[in-house]
Amino acid sequence: MSQKPVLVIMAAGMGSRYGGLKQIDPVDREGDLIIDFSIFDAVEAGFEKVVFIIKKSIEKEFKEHIGNRMEKHVQVEYVYQENDRLPDGFEVPEGRVKPWGTGHAILCCSEVIDGPFAVINADDYYGKSAFKAIYDRLASCGDDDKYQYAMVAYHLYNTLTENGHVARGVCTVDADGHLADIHERTRIEKHGDQAEYTEDDGATWEQLGEDTLVSMNLWGFTSSILKELKARFVPFLEKNLSVNPLKCEYFLPFVVDELLKEGKAEVTVLKSVDRWYGVTYKEDKKMVTDAIQGMKDGGLYPKKLWEE
Repeated sequence: MSQKPVLVIMAAGMGSRYGGLKQIDPVDREGDLIIDFSIFDAVEAGFEKVVFIIKKSIEKEFKEHIGNRMEKHVQVEYVYQENDRLPDGFEVPEGRVKPWGTGHAILCCSEVIDGPFAVINADDYYGKSAFKAIYDRLASCGDDDKYQYAMVAYHLYNTLTENGHVARGVCTVDADGHLADIHERTRIEKHGDQAEYTEDDGATWEQLGEDTLVSMNLWGFTSSILKELKARFVPFLEKNLSVNPLKCEYFLPFVVDELLKEGKAEVTVLKSVDRWYGVTYKEDKKMVTDAIQGMKDGGLYPKKLWEE
């Protein structure tokens, strides 16, 4: 394939999640952020271009804290996910503040991407092996009679927090290593040594085994996903706006799952043995900083990621 894979980072929710970008906490003594580690690992794996999906309202701060620094090390482009970026004939429901979701975020990239790309969340630590695996896959594999996508899956128990519940895309993988099904579980908790989920606000709980694989939103796509996202957005809006105008979200895994069920796409599951880290709750911060410091002390990363 002639085009080099691009890294897309979903960062539009950063401002709201952290109460303003100034509150983004460094995760080590040198002042590095989680997003610094992701870009560092991605560049090491072979990525040369990063597309940041942000909101106009955080543009100035984002560039000050992250973007301007990164431009010295990697090619940078910006895409803006705004609620009013809707198909003709649709308008933002009165009172809607919530973004339209990860599917809409990627759809906003249509004008700047025309080749293979990987997708990550801005505030998750994925590990070196994940970026290497997804880059190598994207660089060597294009669509054939089906769309050829990829996903890095993590062992569920490597992604849990002691401090509350998490939402995860629980994956079923077939004998050939392809994604058979992905099911969003919005409330998974650790109960002792067990992970369990509930779909009725805790009235009943179902156990998830230690071999459970989950998606952490690290995907690899060909550009074909963009036309599919566009084609399916209008039906999504028509179906959901009337019943849930303020909260409905167009999720990327939902569209992937549709394509799987229609036999249009094949998703190769690349399993990561790395531990995933993220600050879902403020109390998670210490575990993350301790882990990062341990990796630096062990020589996995230089003391200061980016030499200014």
